[in-house]
Amino acid sequence: MEKQKKEHILSLLVNNKPDVLARVAGTLGGRGYNIDTLCVDATLDPKISKIILSVYQDQSAITKIEKQLLRLIDVHSVSELTETETVMREMMLVRMKLTEKNKADIALIIDTFRGRVVTMNGDSCVIEITGTKADVERAIESLKPLGIDDLARTGIVALERIK
Repeated sequence: MEKQKKEHILSLLVNNKPDVLARVAGTLGGRGYNIDTLCVDATLDPKISKIILSVYQDQSAITKIEKQLLRLIDVHSVSELTETETVMREMMLVRMKLTEKNKADIALIIDTFRGRVVTMNGDSCVIEITGTKADVERAIESLKPLGIDDLARTGIVALERIK
């Protein structure tokens, strides 16, 4: 029986200093695990950073990953957020070419996904859409036929809910 792989979201608290992110990424990559999304920033304590990353693996691999990461000196904690009550969001910026044909459809999609126009000039605009990963994926599929020029995504940001 093949082990079932699924997306797992991990939250790490690490020292905010050079090379820590490289060592975290190297720990996973060196063992053949691919990081699918990655988001890093300092916490309220500027000496500590929070890393939110996602990987597609089975549960036994996630257990190994957690143990390997905790062996790194600069890693304070590793939490798996996949099975906990967590708020997760992703943001993307999309640059679109504007035509008379697609303006109304783009406006409808922006409204549907509660997005906003960040900037607009005569023949192009940049749209911001924030939501769940599934929301962002659906927005991309809706915008593709209208001519996406380019896009950038943040990856998943997540916080555990306090009960």
